[in-house]
Amino acid sequence: MDRDNTNMEKDMEKDLEKVKEDLLDPAKLQDPFAAGEVAGGVRYRSMKWWNCAILMIAQSVSLGVLSLPSSMAVLGLVPGCIIIVGIGALTTYTGYVVGQFKLRYPQVHNMADAAEILFGAWGREITSVAQVICFIFLMGAHILTFSIMMNTLSNHGACTIIFCLVGAILCFVLTLSRRLEEVSYLGIISSLSIFTAVMIIMIAIGIERPDPRTYAITNPTLMDGFSATLNIVLAYSGHMSFFSFQSELADPHDYPKALMVFQATDTSLYLVTALVIYRYAGPNVLSPALLSASEVVSKVAFGISIGTIVIAGVVICHVGAKCIYVRLYRGTTKMTERSFRSYGTWVLITFVMWAIAWLIANAIPVFNDLLNMIAAAFCSWFSFGLEGLFWLKMNRGQYSASKRKMALTALNIFLVLLCCLICGMGLWATGTSIRINAQHAHKAFSCASNA
Repeated sequence: MDRDNTNMEKDMEKDLEKVKEDLLDPAKLQDPFAAGEVAGGVRYRSMKWWNCAILMIAQSVSLGVLSLPSSMAVLGLVPGCIIIVGIGALTTYTGYVVGQFKLRYPQVHNMADAAEILFGAWGREITSVAQVICFIFLMGAHILTFSIMMNTLSNHGACTIIFCLVGAILCFVLTLSRRLEEVSYLGIISSLSIFTAVMIIMIAIGIERPDPRTYAITNPTLMDGFSATLNIVLAYSGHMSFFSFQSELADPHDYPKALMVFQATDTSLYLVTALVIYRYAGPNVLSPALLSASEVVSKVAFGISIGTIVIAGVVICHVGAKCIYVRLYRGTTKMTERSFRSYGTWVLITFVMWAIAWLIANAIPVFNDLLNMIAAAFCSWFSFGLEGLFWLKMNRGQYSASKRKMALTALNIFLVLLCCLICGMGLWATGTSIRINAQHAHKAFSCASNA
C-alpha cells in the first residue's frame, strides 16, 4: 500500500512539473484553454488527430453532397469534375495555412481572433458577428432539413412548425457537452449515416436508371453556372471551424494529419457521388439527389440520414457557441470551472442559438437563397480570402526570397482575388434568385408540408 502511495505521489509530482513547464511557456500561456488544465478544471485539449478528422467530416460532409450531381448537370461532366477536384485542392491548401497560422499564433481560437491579428479590433468585431451569423443560419438549415425529412417520412403527419421544434430540441440536447472530444464520437454516427445514405442512393439510381443521358451538352446561363459552382464551393466551406478543432487537439501539430484524411475523404466522396448519380439520373437529376430515386428508396435514405442532419448541426452549434463562450471567459478560470455558473452559461448560449435558428428556419420563406447569400458573403472569406491574407501576414518581407516564395505569393494573391470573385458573383446570383423565387416562396411559420 505504501509503495502504491509513493508511486501515486511521484505521478502527481510529474504532472505538477508538466504544469509548471506549461506555465513557463509563453505560447501555451496564450492558449485560451491552458488555464483550465492548470486549475484542474475541464480539460479541453484532449482530442487525438482522428477525433479532429471525424469532426471535420461530420460538419462538412452532410446532405450537401447530394446537391453536387445537380451542379454537375448544370456545368457538364468535364467542367464539373475539374471544379470539384480543383476546389478540393485549393481548400486543402487553405486548410493547411489555417493550421500553420494557429501554430504561429497559439492564442487564436477562431476566425475573429485571427482577424484581430490582421486588422485589429475592428476586424475582430466584424468577423465575430459574421461567423456567428453563419453558424446560426447553417443551424437553421439543419432544422429545416429535419422538418423536410419528417414530412417525407410521415407524409406530412404533423405541422411543419412542430417538426422544426422537435429537430431544434433534439439538436440542443446533443450540444450540451462542452468538450469537442465527446462531440466527435457523435461524429462517427454522422459520418456513417451520410455514407450509408449516399451508397443507397447511388445503388438505387444505378439500378433504376431514371434518365442516363450523361453526356448532354450544357449551355448554362451565367447565373445558373455560377450558382452551381457556388454549391460546390459551399460543400468545402468548413474552414471557419478549423481553428476551434485544432485548439482542442492534445498536440496541435497533429492537425495536418486530420486535414489530409478529411480532404481525401470529402473530395473522393463528392467526385464519385456526383459522377455516379449524374451518370444514371441524367441532366434532370433533382437536388437533393435522393429525390431522383423512387419514393420508397428516398424515404429509406432520408431515414438513415437523420444522423448527419442532426449531428452536423450539433457540431456547427458547438463551434459557434464555443466562440462566444471563449470570448466571454478568456483569461479566467470560469471557462473551465465545473460550476453551475460556468456550465449554465454554456447551456444558455446553446439554447439561445438554437432558438434563433428555429425562428429563422420558420420565418424566412426563401431560406435556401438567403443561406447561399450569407455563405457567398462570408464563407468565401473564411475558406479562401482570409487564408491568403494569413500566408501574406506570416511571410511579410519574404515574398521574393526564392522562386518557391514567389510562386506561393502569387497563389495567395490569387486566393484573395478568387474570394472577391466568389463573394461578388455569389451575391449577384443569389440576389437575382431571391427576386425571381420570392413570389413562389412558402409562407412564414406555415404548417404546410415543405417536403
